[in-house]
Amino acid sequence: MSKNSLEYLNTLREKALLGGGEKRIEAQHKKGKLTARERLTILLDDGSFEEMDMFVEHRSSDFGLDKMRIPGDGVVTGTGKIEGRVVCVFSQDFTVFGGSLSEAHAEKICKVMDLAMKIGCPIIGLNDSGGARIQEGVVSLGAYADIFLRNTLASGVVPQISAILGPCAGGAVYSPAITDFTLMVKNTSYMFVTGPNVVKTVTHEEVSSEELGGAVTHASKSGVSHFACENEVECLEHIRRILSFIPSNNLDDPPVQKCVDDDNRREPKLNTIVPENPNKPYDIKDVIHHVVDNGDFLEIHELYAPNLIVGFARLGGRPIGIVANQPAFLAGVLDIESSKKGARFVRFCDAFNIPLVVFEDVPGFLPGTDQEWRGIISNGAKLLYAFCEATVPKLTVITRKAYGGAYDVMSSKHIRGDLNYAWPSAEIAVMGPKGAAEIIFKKELEQASDKEKALAEKEAEYREKFANPYLAARRGYVDDIIEPIETRPRLIRGLKLLENKVVANPRKKHGNIPL
Repeated sequence: MSKNSLEYLNTLREKALLGGGEKRIEAQHKKGKLTARERLTILLDDGSFEEMDMFVEHRSSDFGLDKMRIPGDGVVTGTGKIEGRVVCVFSQDFTVFGGSLSEAHAEKICKVMDLAMKIGCPIIGLNDSGGARIQEGVVSLGAYADIFLRNTLASGVVPQISAILGPCAGGAVYSPAITDFTLMVKNTSYMFVTGPNVVKTVTHEEVSSEELGGAVTHASKSGVSHFACENEVECLEHIRRILSFIPSNNLDDPPVQKCVDDDNRREPKLNTIVPENPNKPYDIKDVIHHVVDNGDFLEIHELYAPNLIVGFARLGGRPIGIVANQPAFLAGVLDIESSKKGARFVRFCDAFNIPLVVFEDVPGFLPGTDQEWRGIISNGAKLLYAFCEATVPKLTVITRKAYGGAYDVMSSKHIRGDLNYAWPSAEIAVMGPKGAAEIIFKKELEQASDKEKALAEKEAEYREKFANPYLAARRGYVDDIIEPIETRPRLIRGLKLLENKVVANPRKKHGNIPL
């Protein structure tokens, strides 16, 4: 091999590694943003990145593009490892054509996505792009659709994670929307179908990029983003942590870790965590932290629909997905947003063989014209559908209220809950004692001389008969009534019992979830 050929190779590599050049890299840093390659260095295990298609260039000649060709064409792609496990990655380079997506740029992404499907590993996309490369016209739009198709086909086959680390607008937003988890960074990343200028022109609304599509907006209002991170390093570390709980593909089991927390640990604080007053709130996260391994819980969608908690933890070293009503917010009631949030998470866990543990304290579905007119019926049915459809091990602990249709929805025995436990504080009924007494004893109460005293007596009568777990236990609707301090060991034993569970849904192309 001649010296000249090696020099040419090294020159090309240096050009590719430099991206858009020192000035644009400096501008990227001034915005508080890392470069595409710096991000991969933080995300991946040291020395594990194997780059692909470093020398790919666009093939366009219109509008002077023939005079602007940079190796890599605005995206770095390849494979690497996270905690020793292989992942496929792409990282858009804003210093090259603003990270805009061309035909060649998209081909690189599609190629690495196809590889992920072949070898069964997660796909991680680091998005930082000005959108479609307008000089290429419809070609760039078609290239986006090529990516969308692969996102859809990969869904439920390999995990897909998107980090938004800069602008993401127009058609570009739909790829992250299809993926399993989306992470954003406060003050530097934005997502919207149409930007503030278009919004102002069409609707005359004055809104900033941050208000319209910033990290906090999408993490709290729309639910598009699962995490709103303080900076890029935190965002990339979150991705590594998410992957520690999930398998590489839908045929693998989740990664089990050695557990240093005692499987038989009995937590006395659980016995006093539920207030005696059934209307007094408490934080369900306290229950979760006391039960799971080392109190370690990775909450997903923390800022969105906080009346339902979802996230990952471990029991006896085994990863689990947790779904829990939150009495500390809206009394833990189910509404449109929480139902969608829960359904999406349940379906992810089911797709990737992650057992589900439910902590239930739900007074029902949120009433009112706003909820009814916006479709609480079809949206609530999403969560019901997801739990019914799920075939992974499902364990439920009723800590307090389990009222009305919400009792059915929260992984009840009737929809194939495998092991259903109740604490002695559980209230399992059609509705709360007061409302039930007002309906059942309506005539008697109307005739009573002291209506308040009569209502209190009838409420107590109803509570004694129905607002407890014993009728459900006699019917077999709960498998056991357990002391709260037994919760951790009982759940761990239950997971071990169910680890070889086999159940199948009827053969079909796919169901028709009430979207």
